Amino acid sequence: MVHIVFDRDQPFTFQLGAGQVIKGWDQGLTDMCVGEKRMLTIPPELGYGDRGAGNVIPGGATLVFDVELINIGDSPPTTNVFKEIDENKDMQLSREEVSEYLKKQMVAADGGQESEDIKNMIAEHDKLVEEIFQHEDKDKNGYISHDEFSGPKHDEL
Repeated sequence: MVHIVFDRDQPFTFQLGAGQVIKGWDQGLTDMCVGEKRMLTIPPELGYGDRGAGNVIPGGATLVFDVELINIGDSPPTTNVFKEIDENKDMQLSREEVSEYLKKQMVAADGGQESEDIKNMIAEHDKLVEEIFQHEDKDKNGYISHDEFSGPKHDEL
């Protein structure tokens, strides 16, 4: 597990090489040492490509990150998130499957109870689902295929 501090001074944790971050991060951090600071300049093809990321990152953007590696640790095996979302096991994710998965994750993060904050997030999460489909549904057929899915999709690495 890699722990990175970036411009918001909040640690960001992910498993390197597991598809949890853009390719530019996976490639740019592979030989870093704990305590090392580095500026990553990531071309569009290793970032969000021509599509960008919702309204936050425009298509074709070169991304620049100042990062510091603060920790490297052991982690449990990566969960096959694609398999968890694909409830009907047809190897493609529908908007409904993604929506239901996000709702379950929000409730689980809140200790299994739907607080007012979680209810508000669930009510407004349609926008998040659409942003996910903008980025992941490369052929724009209304489904995210196993090949299109950029998140973790292997039980073990």
